[in-house]
Amino acid sequence: MPFVALARKITRLKTDIRVGLFLSIREIRRANIWTTLLIMVVMTLTFLNLTVVGGILVGLIEGGVRGDRDRYTGDVIVSTLIKKDYVEQSQEIISFIQSLPEVSDFSPRYLSSGTLQTGYKTRSDPSEKLDQAGGVLVGIDPIVEARVTHLDQFIIKGEYLEPDDYDQILVGQNLLFKYTPIDSPGFQNLKDVDAGSKVRLVIGTSTREVTIKGVVNAKAGNIDQQIYMTSRQLRALIGRTDYNIDEIAIIAAPGVDPKTIQLLMANQGFTDLASIQTSDEALPKFLRDIKAVFALLGNIIGGIGLVVASITIFIVIFVNAITRRRYIGIMKGIGVNRFAIEVSYIIQSMFYAVFGMLLGSIILFGVLQPYFDAHPLKFPFSDGILVATVLGTGLRALVLFVATMIAGYIPARIVAKQNTLDAILGR
Repeated sequence: MPFVALARKITRLKTDIRVGLFLSIREIRRANIWTTLLIMVVMTLTFLNLTVVGGILVGLIEGGVRGDRDRYTGDVIVSTLIKKDYVEQSQEIISFIQSLPEVSDFSPRYLSSGTLQTGYKTRSDPSEKLDQAGGVLVGIDPIVEARVTHLDQFIIKGEYLEPDDYDQILVGQNLLFKYTPIDSPGFQNLKDVDAGSKVRLVIGTSTREVTIKGVVNAKAGNIDQQIYMTSRQLRALIGRTDYNIDEIAIIAAPGVDPKTIQLLMANQGFTDLASIQTSDEALPKFLRDIKAVFALLGNIIGGIGLVVASITIFIVIFVNAITRRRYIGIMKGIGVNRFAIEVSYIIQSMFYAVFGMLLGSIILFGVLQPYFDAHPLKFPFSDGILVATVLGTGLRALVLFVATMIAGYIPARIVAKQNTLDAILGR
């Protein structure tokens, strides 16, 4: 007997759903087209608000993260251990990297601290403090570095280095007041200096007059605070005669997980000689924290939009149900189940939500994301992009869908619960 009762309930439920579907289709067809379009636009904008705002906020930091990987660290960065002055057995490590088919390219670098000074020729008092700015001095093979990190594409003034350049340097824009006009006690940069200017380079107790050949603006890591010169000259200036380098930026071959390269090098015992990190692992903690905060802000702003959309759907369904209260009463009077009426309004709200999400997804992945990839937002610290993943977008769409269903069900239930006679008589 219980099975018979259960079968009847299932049959009744199926009937109510079919009737509700019929009523909803009929209602949508007979609805005012402008009202329908307005609701769909609201749902589309709400969906975009849920995805785009958070995507742009996260993209501001993600642009910097990608820039740091593409323009400096590569997919894997090999660097000096904390208690070492350089990467020991560098040539053995480089030979192993060259032998890996998983590696597309790599760039070895020499590092040292350096200070640039100006005004040393014109000062009349030897005790007068010089205008100076300090930064990391990076020795590179210009051709290899351009191939690996495309550093040559971020010269905003002057020219890129050539392999045979001598006493020529590239300077990050943050070291020059003309490009970073900050004048504060805690920030040093050179005034009245640009590409073509001669400055004095101080490395420890050694000094050298060099010419600024180009100005770099990469918006990634500390690149805009660094000084570049050929590795051949830097090795001579710092007395490095053993060919041991300070870091190596490695680019993985297409389709290769950077962790694979990291593991292969670890299996050779190179972790005892150098720090081997993927670009994600080398990312500073403060960038990860900022990224998480921006994602939270995006979710909060998107949540507000979700509430607004839910209220909008609630009002539309409620007004529609109130104005058709007599019609609902008549349907109940001729035997239409209350649940079937509620289902009809739920299906209407689902229709609006699905249409809005589909249109929003087309705009998001077909228009906005490709546009921001091609035309990043120009911020001082990064080139902002729009971050939108299929999984993240799907979760937001699911939240919007459920919220819309609830917003459609509540007003329909309120009106459908009214006394049938009162509804027919409009009381």
